[in-house]
Amino acid sequence: MPPLRTALLQSSGVLGDVAENHKALDEAAERAAQAGAGLLVTSEMFLTGYALDLDAVPGLAEASDGDSARAIGEIARRHGLAVLYGYPERDGETVYNSAQLIGPDGAALANYRKTHLFGCFEQDAFTPGDTPVVQAELGGLRIGIMICYDVEFPENVRAHALAGTDLLLVPTAQMHPFQFVAEHLVPVRAFENQMYVAYVNRTGLEGEFEFVGLSCLASPDGTTRTRAGRGEEMVLGEVDPELLSASRENNPYLRDRRPGLYASLV
Repeated sequence: MPPLRTALLQSSGVLGDVAENHKALDEAAERAAQAGAGLLVTSEMFLTGYALDLDAVPGLAEASDGDSARAIGEIARRHGLAVLYGYPERDGETVYNSAQLIGPDGAALANYRKTHLFGCFEQDAFTPGDTPVVQAELGGLRIGIMICYDVEFPENVRAHALAGTDLLLVPTAQMHPFQFVAEHLVPVRAFENQMYVAYVNRTGLEGEFEFVGLSCLASPDGTTRTRAGRGEEMVLGEVDPELLSASRENNPYLRDRRPGLYASLV
């Protein structure tokens, strides 16, 4: 099975302008496809921007099968690659901070609702999701999804490891002064759970937030396969099934677990 070239789009898009962000995503998908990528991953809330006024969130939220899903499905189909995008999702009167994976044929593969909401803005604007492990199959790999703060809870990522996730996609809005998460915590999560982790951040000033960039593709062998800087850019890295298999064979973490000792955690 060949490696899956994965493009990480480190961008904040245009705050509140869904049409412009569709355009930016289309252009990024074209560049990613030309570079041989089979998957493009965007940041948290890429569709609308993150630092929205609270009263603007409900009006910008869309259903998982709404206009943007159809438009991004067409982008994915036209360029022949899968796309993971972050957006505010409306389900009836409830709004979630969500991320949706669209396959290269334009069909929706998986939709995830953020389970751990960070800070007053998110807790006021969104309802937390209640499904910790959401997965899809892509290119022979089992793809998992979570969003930003979720990856900082080791139980969350371990649940994905036990469910067989090979590549964990984490659109994020990581802000100053928490850049150590991108620099240190994410590679450790990849190593201790024996999976690839694609952590894709926003960048620059947006409202009261300063996003730190530093998007990365972390590998199960503890290395970082690609790393962005602090500005707008797209970086590419390989998710290699052979390296994943070899690393899992050599690393005994998951085999040496003793779940009977961990009951107090729950």
